[in-house]
Amino acid sequence: MKNLFLTALMAIVVSTVVAQERPTHEIHAAMLYNFIKYVQWPNESEAGEFVVGVIGDENVFNTLKTWYDGKPKGVKKYVIKNLASADEAGSCQVVYVGKSKNKEFENIKTSTTGKSVLTITDGNGMGQKGSCINFKVIEGKLKFELNQGVIGASSLKVSTQLSSMAILI
Repeated sequence: MKNLFLTALMAIVVSTVVAQERPTHEIHAAMLYNFIKYVQWPNESEAGEFVVGVIGDENVFNTLKTWYDGKPKGVKKYVIKNLASADEAGSCQVVYVGKSKNKEFENIKTSTTGKSVLTITDGNGMGQKGSCINFKVIEGKLKFELNQGVIGASSLKVSTQLSSMAILI
């Protein structure tokens, strides 16, 4: 029942028109949090911190920090960090790259290669460039691409519920 509710909630958020009352950064923060629920990391059962890094979008960072910082994620605790450079990305479990830092994505990808890091971007072509998940607006609706090859190379497992809602690349 919980999974059904989360799937329905995600479908509603995904089909939301970008120009609605909620600011885009809040929609991105909510979707990012929901993506995390549908992804498994290799060390998920180990206690410690679950670090979500944000680079290039102060509004998404502030929203995530307010909503989730310090909250539990299983045996881990969410830590929301504002990343100063691409080099810091490799120490996170999730990295959100705002549009203003898309040019630095190659450096972020280098920092995260071979690590179990879910990269989430917001920009044209970023899924094809190696982002795990990329936000995309199609006909006024917010959608997301899922790069299955990059997810697999990162040793992450994505639920079929999330895959079924994505544009697969």
